[in-house]
Amino acid sequence: MKTREQLIDDLLDLSFAEDIGDGDHTTLSTIPADAMGRQHLLVKEEGILAGVDIARRVFEKFDPSLKMTVMIPDGSHVRPGDIAFVVEGPVRSLLQTERIMLNIMQRMSGIATMTAKYQERLAGLKAKVLDTRKTTPGMRILEKEAVKLGGGANHRIGLFDMILIKDNHNDFAGGIPQSVARAKAYLKENGKDLKIEVEVRNDEEIEQALAAGVDRIMLDNFTPEHTADAVKRIAGRAEVESSGGITLDTLRAYGEAGVDFISVGALTHSVKGLDMSFKAC
Repeated sequence: MKTREQLIDDLLDLSFAEDIGDGDHTTLSTIPADAMGRQHLLVKEEGILAGVDIARRVFEKFDPSLKMTVMIPDGSHVRPGDIAFVVEGPVRSLLQTERIMLNIMQRMSGIATMTAKYQERLAGLKAKVLDTRKTTPGMRILEKEAVKLGGGANHRIGLFDMILIKDNHNDFAGGIPQSVARAKAYLKENGKDLKIEVEVRNDEEIEQALAAGVDRIMLDNFTPEHTADAVKRIAGRAEVESSGGITLDTLRAYGEAGVDFISVGALTHSVKGLDMSFKAC
């Protein structure tokens, strides 16, 4: 399995390949090879800054001679007019890395900003907002890092780091008792120590999940009132997660119901990038 660093390198390699191809012919034809310059990242919208460390990777990977000076670190609250960092070096390199860096930073900052808004709605409660696997192909590791920078928490990274038995698994396996038993046997046989979470649709399935002995129960499309009853029923015997169509407007009600986690796909699949630009200075 590839490491975080290898996944990021692969993403950057693909980004350079799809954007630059056999050369940025506009820049190569208009800018002398020995031209030196300086650009800064200008924030144009209030939010949470994310992706500064990855931006550094972009510049270093493309041209190690580029020098980056950071004024505002990842996870900071920024406002229009803030300068996040300055980069100095060959103008050709600055121009060729500009869009790739901005694409990553705008997306990550948008996700961090969205996450912060959701987590703020849960102020004073124990519930933590979680991301999902509804991410941009190839960018999952960065998008999930952005969620953490925004104050949220990561659910599983992929299909490999947690057992999450959903309704389709249960239906194909014959039910929750069967699917959980098979999952536990599989983990034992393969020497793996992974948490087991089960998605439930009603009170009967809650009892089945509790009897099977799982680590977390996901309440799928429960109302806030039904969620509060379910939390009492589970009563510390497993972690509780709410999921399914939860919006910024309904989030607080689920948190007040007493759940530990609330998963929100919108953190990554419906986010707007934070406005910023990379200009000569």
